Amino acid sequence: MDAELVINSTPAGVDIALLEDGQLVELHRDRGDVQYAVGDIYVGRVRKVMPNLNAGFVDVGHGKDAFLHHSDLGPQFQTQQIWVKRVMSGKQPTSDISQFKREADIDRKGKMKDYVSASQLVLVQVAKEPISTKGPRLTAEVSLPGRYLVLVPFSDKVSLSSRIKGDKERTRLRRLMQSIQPPGFGIIVRTVAENKGSADLHSDLSDLVDRWKKLYDNLKNGKPGKRVLGEVNKVSVVLRDVMSSDCKAIHVNDPRVADEVKEFVANIKAGDDSMVKISRAKDLFNAMSLHRQIKAAFGRQVNLRSGSYLIVEQTEAMHVIDVNSGGRKKGASSQEENALITNLDVVNEIARVLRLRDMGGIIAIDFIDMAKREHNKQLTDALRAAMKNDKAKHNIAVPSRFGVVELTRQRVRDVAQVSATDACPACNGTGKVEASILITDRIDSALKYLAEGENRKRMTLMTHPILEAYITKGWWKSIRKEWEKSLGIKLSIESNSNLEILEYHVYNALGEDVTPD
Repeated sequence: MDAELVINSTPAGVDIALLEDGQLVELHRDRGDVQYAVGDIYVGRVRKVMPNLNAGFVDVGHGKDAFLHHSDLGPQFQTQQIWVKRVMSGKQPTSDISQFKREADIDRKGKMKDYVSASQLVLVQVAKEPISTKGPRLTAEVSLPGRYLVLVPFSDKVSLSSRIKGDKERTRLRRLMQSIQPPGFGIIVRTVAENKGSADLHSDLSDLVDRWKKLYDNLKNGKPGKRVLGEVNKVSVVLRDVMSSDCKAIHVNDPRVADEVKEFVANIKAGDDSMVKISRAKDLFNAMSLHRQIKAAFGRQVNLRSGSYLIVEQTEAMHVIDVNSGGRKKGASSQEENALITNLDVVNEIARVLRLRDMGGIIAIDFIDMAKREHNKQLTDALRAAMKNDKAKHNIAVPSRFGVVELTRQRVRDVAQVSATDACPACNGTGKVEASILITDRIDSALKYLAEGENRKRMTLMTHPILEAYITKGWWKSIRKEWEKSLGIKLSIESNSNLEILEYHVYNALGEDVTPD
């Protein structure tokens, strides 16, 4: 699998797209100094403790109080509290915690009110960004993530990602970490550290220790509701978390951002910044035809080239995805087989949509009903395989008796929102129509169904004159020529000014309208 990063700098901010084999799978947006991002560390003041929830509400400067549960305090919460008080009062002369006295671990099954009280100052980290009407969710178990490692203060454990396989490699990494582990800190080894040398891991660890020193310096003058340590900029965060050995190229259209990317890449692969490609395009997403993919994936209806489509409904409580065959399954001999083909056809697209939109919480997928148990098992296995590379924690249940697959996916920020409609050209924007950039995809799907499903080789496409001009533009490389070549058909194009701009009809050789529903 070949991966590419596209970093598009615009006056509104920076958009970052991750492509896998040319297909868009992740979209990130940086609109400047965003507060309360996952990983940001704040000094908060406890507003109130709720014994019935075993949790407290904390003021971190957001309009809504943040939520802190007892399970998120961390085993060394009391030690951390003493250290924070000493730092803020000027009694802790250094960031070194190697000799700092540790208190006993808190009771994991204990009560919040035994450790936290109203008006108390706490050092907290954003675990979940504000979503809708809810404030951030916090954790008091502060950690500092790096490229390969995560630094955990007031701990002595060395933990390895469960995705690192092989006893030999796990033993090597554990011994290496134990040899360079700073006193007073625990270390979590991330998946990308697999097969990395000691120099890379040691450099990453040194950077994390420097960030701890920065946190200490900021905390000395820290005030309630103020951020004491923020995540690095969005570009660096995405590069840190997403970039892997599969990444073959990074496309950038801003020289300043390109310099930052080159510096980051150089720290990973010394002297190897050739993968950074600088473009002069004002809109890099437009130059690489990514806007089409974005519009297609963020609409209420997500179409597949096979003719199948998804209906995606997003609500406050949960997300629902409905699977439809479109009646366009070639080669299916029965309803059961058609259902199986369709369901297996859409699982990869569902996994991509979940990842791209960053949909989290409870998700219900209404697959087409299948009677055979082995087919339902095959579907579940296929969905799990499709979501194997999803970094967000998820859990997939077997299909219910109604053919609904329920799953949960980690939700740390609000679901990504992209407008997938255009202002209606006929009513001057009082209504909305499907994104015009997708009209050729819809026509392509219709022609594919007629050519392959109904074996039609000669057809006439009637469209609005503007659309007709767009489809026939170019002699050798027009969209019309591409359809004829890929589908093995003879296609005539006619224009009709009485049609709406996005309206089209397909006729057979006898002049009968055969436009698919």
